Amino acid sequence: MFGRQKVDHSKPLTHREILIIMSSLMTGMLLAALDQTIVSTALKSIVEDFNGLNHYSWVVTAYLLTSTASTPLYGKISDLYGRRPVYQFSIIIFLLGSFLAGASTSMEQLIAFRALQGLGAGGLMGLTFVIVGDLVSPRDRGKYQGLFGAVWGVSSVAGPLLGGFFSDNDTILGITGWRWIFYINLPFGLLAMAVTAMVLHIPKVKREHKIDYLGAFLLVAAVTSLLIGLSVLGPENGWTESRTLMAIIGGLLIAALFVVWEGKAVEPILPLALFKNRTFTLTSIIGFIIGAGMFGAIIMLPLYLQIIQGNSATSAGLKLIPLMLGILTFTVTSGRMITKTGKYKVYPVVGTVIMSVGIFAMSTARVDTPYWQIAIFAVIIGGGLGLCMQTIVIALQNAVDFKDLGIATSSNTFFRTLGGAFGTAIFGTILSDRVAQNLERNFADFAAANPGKLASIDPSLADSLSTNTEIISTLPIEIKTLVLEAFSSSFHTVFLFAFPVVALAFFFAIALEEKPLQDSAGHASARQDAAGESLG
Repeated sequence: MFGRQKVDHSKPLTHREILIIMSSLMTGMLLAALDQTIVSTALKSIVEDFNGLNHYSWVVTAYLLTSTASTPLYGKISDLYGRRPVYQFSIIIFLLGSFLAGASTSMEQLIAFRALQGLGAGGLMGLTFVIVGDLVSPRDRGKYQGLFGAVWGVSSVAGPLLGGFFSDNDTILGITGWRWIFYINLPFGLLAMAVTAMVLHIPKVKREHKIDYLGAFLLVAAVTSLLIGLSVLGPENGWTESRTLMAIIGGLLIAALFVVWEGKAVEPILPLALFKNRTFTLTSIIGFIIGAGMFGAIIMLPLYLQIIQGNSATSAGLKLIPLMLGILTFTVTSGRMITKTGKYKVYPVVGTVIMSVGIFAMSTARVDTPYWQIAIFAVIIGGGLGLCMQTIVIALQNAVDFKDLGIATSSNTFFRTLGGAFGTAIFGTILSDRVAQNLERNFADFAAANPGKLASIDPSLADSLSTNTEIISTLPIEIKTLVLEAFSSSFHTVFLFAFPVVALAFFFAIALEEKPLQDSAGHASARQDAAGESLG
């Protein structure tokens, strides 16, 4: 359909040429974005199969952790070997992880194979924006990056909807329903490989690099240690327990060692010199915060709809359509306005406010809150995300030299994904911790007010509910009400914690300096200069 595209890279690409290349990038982005959201409505079924509600956040966190740590590496490796082969390598790793995740027989296996998926997803997400930055000027980038916002918007609904459909079926073609959330990636992945082979022909400007393997190892070790301490050891063993403290303190020490090493490394994986660029620093902070809020919302909303309001997984997926509409509408609109006016600062400023309002509004949701209110809250959150996500990437790419485009863009993706990893782990920890406390308190209060009524209830019920919510529907109405109130109060706490975190991004958005967006001619000239420097 497409054929090989011979492109003259001495001049800006035509709109048609850019759209053809975008089709391959959007296919890959859909894969990575879909797998971040498709597990959200299936998590309930997965943890019920493996009795692992207390570790459910790691199904998401493991994916985010490895995709986070690998993202900066992909930028430099693609400078060495070219964008397309490295991009295709990431697809292969992603598909291998998908196949193995679908074949998992335990929570531990699933988490490990999700981590392998994440290694591939780091390239799919990170290299997409690097390639766009290679080809399109900052002034024109808004209307094209709006397409990727559309991909995120579609995946935010299609993912949970597909996840719900698969997990609502006990078996499909003789295979457990929820396992198809991973197997569905295989045909999409093969399509992405075919499309990239046909149309992703971009100039290879080889820049000699040394890969900072020690820096990459220290980065992974620091993030892993901190996440294990915050989301596993702390909730299970207590925050003052020796292993918890060792994990958290060890993670901080390794992080400090990472910073020291990066300052001395010949070619650091995360060049500290980039932080001298005010726009890079601010967009990295905003990206981190937005990532935490985005993944918190995408994971928590389906759980709320299923556990509290009793929706099926499929129904919960459908009810996320307002979130998608918010992301899609505001991303595409803001992208076109940026291209038309050349102004971009207003969008992350307004977006952070809107998103904060939506997160706070979700903290008011209760067991009997009507869906139409939840839908409004979801539109607000999605709208805020849509105004922020792509705009900060445009601001960053416009503010750095072309030779730093790859590492700066992948670093920004790194911080956004890192925020998602920490946000998911910490919000998941808060949820699990509060559920256990609220169940214990509610049962104690009920027993005191109604002596003897809990005699027929299994004493270990509270512990069972902390790992498996399937039994809620089998409980007597009075006990079920207690349990739902406990979960509702826990979600209330999670969103209250998330609100000030997301609101903090507003102050960093205000501090952004708006610079004139580079046009196509200037961008082509910068690209040629960078190519000349690399050959000189």
